[in-house]
Amino acid sequence: MSFRFSPARPPAVAAEAMVATSQPLATRAGLAMLEQGGNAADAALASAAVLCVAEPMSTGIGGDAFALVWRDGRVDGLDAAGPAPVRAEPLEPVEETGPRSVTVPGSVAGWAALSERYGALGLDTCLAPAIDAAGRGLAVTPRVAESWAFRAAPPELGEPPRVGQRFRLPDLARTLRAIAEHGTVAFYGGPVGRGITEVSWLEDDDLDSYEPRWVEPLRIGYRGVEVLELPPPTQGVAALEALGLLEGLEPDLPAQVRCAGLALEDAFARVRDGAQVEGLLEPGYLDERRGDRPGRAGEPAGGTVYLCAVDRDGMAVSFIQSLFQGFGSGLVAPGTGVVLQNRGACFAVGGRVEPGRRPYHTIIPGLLLRDGRLLGPFGVMGGFIQAQAHMQLVSALVDDGLDPQAALDRPRFRVDGDVVRLEEGLWDRVHDLEQAGFRAVRDPDTFGFGGGQAILVEGDVLIGGSDSRKDGFAAGY
Repeated sequence: MSFRFSPARPPAVAAEAMVATSQPLATRAGLAMLEQGGNAADAALASAAVLCVAEPMSTGIGGDAFALVWRDGRVDGLDAAGPAPVRAEPLEPVEETGPRSVTVPGSVAGWAALSERYGALGLDTCLAPAIDAAGRGLAVTPRVAESWAFRAAPPELGEPPRVGQRFRLPDLARTLRAIAEHGTVAFYGGPVGRGITEVSWLEDDDLDSYEPRWVEPLRIGYRGVEVLELPPPTQGVAALEALGLLEGLEPDLPAQVRCAGLALEDAFARVRDGAQVEGLLEPGYLDERRGDRPGRAGEPAGGTVYLCAVDRDGMAVSFIQSLFQGFGSGLVAPGTGVVLQNRGACFAVGGRVEPGRRPYHTIIPGLLLRDGRLLGPFGVMGGFIQAQAHMQLVSALVDDGLDPQAALDRPRFRVDGDVVRLEEGLWDRVHDLEQAGFRAVRDPDTFGFGGGQAILVEGDVLIGGSDSRKDGFAAGY
């Protein structure tokens, strides 16, 4: 089945609180937490857990997660990305799938950290909707069915379901229930931990020693709005640099393509675990870089989910979680339902596996502030398109004044190697880009252009959107 998004879908509007995800059941789970007296962190956790069930090709507890949290005028960054094994071989070339593509899964530890610092209901309560969905089953949505059919799913998950077909993940339900009852030790140790080490090159010590990190976000101003992203190992700086470059130009399509290409080129060269990249955002460097031509930048899209939530007290969570490519490494820890990520494939950006360190990370949550106050969380999933799509989304919101739904549904481009791929809706712009010196192609595959969510604070109401390229929606009350 082939789908096209509708440019006429209206934004969601709410007076007090809102959740936006790529799956109806995930949005419903987040709203249920808010209605039970929970906050935006609880809503994000419940939604993220349900997405592990509803979109198993894109996300799962065998992957990594990142978040930006706004509360009471302060922003915290959660980095829940895991490293390669301490005793890993520094492989060249890097393996894309299989046991030696697996890095320590950070999501579960990240969930616990987010719940402990910010949650009101407890992680066990937040996991209840996902446990129920995995055990009782749920009907597969159109875009998930299409994506599942074109991914190499592990045999443990069965045949790809058809649209509307009900599927169950009983092993995952048991694992989620164990985490709810016993905490992170039920994942990083015991039968689940043994299952992970059995099928991958991770060892007990790698799992036992893992801890997520709270980090300071990177920031840049863009035409009166402050944009926040996470530091390395994520590519958040690429989104900020692209916007910094674009601010000195007319934000037309050729300028956006050039700025995205330059920022990605710099990110591939500079972003590494623990690297200091603030120099890429300095005004002098941006002025110097703005006149350059980009080289080769970009890679294929990956599998990820993004969600966001804003509660009645104005707390906001921008949350992203991923297995990297579809069904990650292709491995499932026996008897657990845990599909393991292949995030180690991203060591290819640096050329070789680095033992005990994290690879380049594509997934990035975003947050907007205006005059020191919350404007809203936003994000776009889709592998290496994410930084490019962040720039395009922010420009649509700020430069063109589009509402979140219209900004998300606007056709996108993707810098991919030495080619600029254009989504339907931009196909008539091929000549414009060729005149500007780019090689542009028309691409009919909407999966390669990501899918996002955004919620903005407008006066005393919330306005949100959920990308029509996906199956979800934004909703509130």
